[in-house]
Amino acid sequence: MPKYRACLLLSLCASGPLAAQTTEAWQAPTLSIPRYDEDWSDLADAEKRRRHWTGPFKYIPLGPDAWLSSGVEVRVRNENYADNLWGGAEAPDDSYVWARAMPYADLHVGAADGVHVRAFAQPIISYAMGVAPSASPIDQSRVDMLQGFAEVAVGPVMLRGGRQMLSLGTERLVGTRYGPNMPLAFDGVRGSLSLGKGRAIDLFLLNPVQAGPDSFDDRTSDTRRLWGAYATLPQFDLYYLGYRNRAARFGGRIGREVRHSIGLRFHGARDQWHWNVEAVGQFGHHEEQRIAAWTLGTEVGRTLDALPLSPDATLRFNIVSGDRHRGDGTLGTFNALFPKGKYFGELSPVGPTNIISVNPRISAPLGNGFSASIAAMAYWRYAWNDGLYDIPGNLIRAADHSRARFIGKEAEATLAWQATPELELSTSLSLFAPGAFIRQTGPAKTIAMTGFEANFRF
Repeated sequence: MPKYRACLLLSLCASGPLAAQTTEAWQAPTLSIPRYDEDWSDLADAEKRRRHWTGPFKYIPLGPDAWLSSGVEVRVRNENYADNLWGGAEAPDDSYVWARAMPYADLHVGAADGVHVRAFAQPIISYAMGVAPSASPIDQSRVDMLQGFAEVAVGPVMLRGGRQMLSLGTERLVGTRYGPNMPLAFDGVRGSLSLGKGRAIDLFLLNPVQAGPDSFDDRTSDTRRLWGAYATLPQFDLYYLGYRNRAARFGGRIGREVRHSIGLRFHGARDQWHWNVEAVGQFGHHEEQRIAAWTLGTEVGRTLDALPLSPDATLRFNIVSGDRHRGDGTLGTFNALFPKGKYFGELSPVGPTNIISVNPRISAPLGNGFSASIAAMAYWRYAWNDGLYDIPGNLIRAADHSRARFIGKEAEATLAWQATPELELSTSLSLFAPGAFIRQTGPAKTIAMTGFEANFRF
């Protein structure tokens, strides 16, 4: 009988927002980032719980129709920058430590009569040390409630209300912001209809949670709202996302933004190949401008079995629209809404707005729990009339009449060690050399970043 184990992942690989676990009957589910989509009901068998020391924590019987699952993540991460934002940051040379602990408890009641009631709670303790000039709410929130919701499921229908993280597809538009110290959560309601065989439809009406710098001061945003529908089919995702921001800033103008996104994702794997292609079109209005924006992201990879270590080679290519003609009444700047935290890699000073990027990457297991990857990135502006943005969508370099498109090139190497099923240690080295656009619009030094991380989860 294979050994009972828990696997640690740094990113969620489910094909849909509420993808079912696909493990064998004896296996523990894959640990996920939100944690609430893990199904530990198989450990109702006391013999299975005894196969690993975490078993008694993952399934705690409370009665004939009730049980509790629990777990925790403890992460310590150190990041060190030299010439951040090409020397233009407020503190370009910075070294700091992020620390967070995220325990959770997941209560399940019923299911025998077809009605399943659930309560999920996950507080967070997050602190930052040494951030210059000062720690932001993304760096630390001290003690607060990251997730807390109630859920009722009747057959294939689920209804959930409260605070929850949300991961859609590969998190191009809606993600958990797992990389920074303070993940992103939403307040609101969410429903799901499971259609079987990898088919599901999610509906949601949510407001993002605005983290505060002190304990128990995180609040529901009163300026931004997200609603939509996400359909998961075998190898395809189809979705609509609605977004409202009462204080959106584009091109120096601040005002109400209402944006609608329609997306299609095609993904899968066959033999040694795997792929993920996603296209999104956006329309709506910002102040007196109509919105017409779009993006196309492609990822194609192959496992090279003929080479030593059987590395996986992947090529990613992204085009994200910007505003090509200022003052024409049409806003072409794409809004990535709530994307994943480290979008292009460990060092991601630029975000998915007004950009063309090429990203080849090769990764391989080295044996004894070690794995490594090497990546390169090159970035260009899509529209020379538009500037350069960070991941949250803030303008970090205005166009300033520069017609140069080349932003710069980046190289990154990572090394990870799965020391135990629960503990992973990792490190990374990244360099970002500026291109013509950066040199023409301000400080233009090469960014250097090192990262060190220890992550314990069960």
